[in-house]
Amino acid sequence: MSLNERTALVTGAARGIGLAIARRLAADGARVALLDLDRGGVEAAARAVGGEAMPVVADVTRAAEVETAVAQVMGRWGRLDIMVNNAGITGRSFPIWELSDEDWQRVIEVDLTSVFFCCRAAVKAMLPRGSGRIINIASIAGKEGNPTLVPYSSAKAGVIGLTKALAKEVATRGILVHAVAPAVISTELLKQMERSTVDLLIAKIPMGRVGRPEEVAALVAWLASDECSFSTGAVHDLSGGRATY
Repeated sequence: MSLNERTALVTGAARGIGLAIARRLAADGARVALLDLDRGGVEAAARAVGGEAMPVVADVTRAAEVETAVAQVMGRWGRLDIMVNNAGITGRSFPIWELSDEDWQRVIEVDLTSVFFCCRAAVKAMLPRGSGRIINIASIAGKEGNPTLVPYSSAKAGVIGLTKALAKEVATRGILVHAVAPAVISTELLKQMERSTVDLLIAKIPMGRVGRPEEVAALVAWLASDECSFSTGAVHDLSGGRATY
């Protein structure tokens, strides 16, 4: 797949899945802007990606900062072809009766409201060209719901709904919109979890293993390419068979 001359913006790109996506898009020829709130982390990530990779520091929960980030990309390269909304947090893992208002609001802001801000800014940049790809990283939790993760599950379900609605709005405008719903992916966060918890999560996956960031990146790269041309508004399972709908 060739993404030559395409420009991509990936949020939450300082590490983990976001960095893997940035690496893959760059390897396929795209010029990539990596966005993260962690200045040191995203600058190091951009250096690791190499080439024309550009670090962008912004808080995706603030609409003005998102608009500024997209303007930075447009100012440097004159176009935005691919928007990958990956930034997110799981929040505290507690039953609903032990969660505070702040627990709910923070996860919704980071995992759902930010996707709205980023999609809105991206679409405004893409409409004049009549083309674009938006890929939102949702979760298996948005399909099935994970106990003790009510805010996260709700936010990711919202991302799926947002994806489907937006895809229909721009289906005839050359912009395709997709969601990717991973199950457990092997990142640094997973390594910090108790082994018993990891074993429980793996037991739910028919393939009997967790996914790799590079596997998420490969799917995103295909969705961002011209090879994906007659699909939009879809939720692409990446769960080793755990979800098949």
